[in-house]
Amino acid sequence: MSSQNAIDIFRACIPLFNVLSDPARQDIILLLAERESLSVNEIAEHSRLSRPAISHHLKLLRDHQLVQIEQKATHRYYSLQLEQSVQQLKQLVEVVERECLS
Repeated sequence: MSSQNAIDIFRACIPLFNVLSDPARQDIILLLAERESLSVNEIAEHSRLSRPAISHHLKLLRDHQLVQIEQKATHRYYSLQLEQSVQQLKQLVEVVERECLS
């Protein structure tokens, strides 16, 4: 694997690092890890953030495919969807081990 490929993989991870760098989004991820799925109102009960702020953070997490939405009647429930991000990070770790630690 070329060093350019390693750089490309690292750069592809930067948006994920950016979205994960916010403490409010970290709190939402940790809460969803404990509870499986929650509505915006349920998340707001565990946060000092307003409901609109939580909705904004959930949108960013959804845009980066870290959460998914399930519609039940008139409510939307959010749950973690980490498989793609975990695979992306594993690929980065593998290329760093191979290219940078050898």
